[in-house]
Amino acid sequence: MTSATTMSMALEPMHRERLMHLAREVSFEAGTRLFDEGRHADRFWIVRTGTVALDLHVPGRRAAVIETLGHGELIGWSWHFAPYSWHLGGEATSPVRAWEFDAEAVRSLCAEDAEFGRAVAVWVGRVVAQRLHASRIRLLDLYAPYGSGGLV
Repeated sequence: MTSATTMSMALEPMHRERLMHLAREVSFEAGTRLFDEGRHADRFWIVRTGTVALDLHVPGRRAAVIETLGHGELIGWSWHFAPYSWHLGGEATSPVRAWEFDAEAVRSLCAEDAEFGRAVAVWVGRVVAQRLHASRIRLLDLYAPYGSGGLV
């Protein structure tokens, strides 16, 4: 986890407060699928407690776990970019308590307030970059002849 991708580090207090007005508390049992790759991304979560594994469908093989997320981390970025389809899957690997957000409501708030929208876009962009890097390394570890080696 990089601190720059957690909500508490990525968003200024006034933006966190605006976002948290849209939050609702949810919980998931270990083994619960939160979302599946290719399905409609209409919500996202911020982990309060527990862990969620992000996985990637690999044809002819078991899904590859790309990354495990914990406290303070954003689960889901696909809600922010059309066509709003999940790029990964997610499953609770322990009991999870999280804040859940309705994607359409957050996108509307972003459209109403350009400063808030930019802050959310920069945050989500950092998360996307970090997840892309983690995916690349994990897939090289799993499927490259010599693992990921010394990536720069």
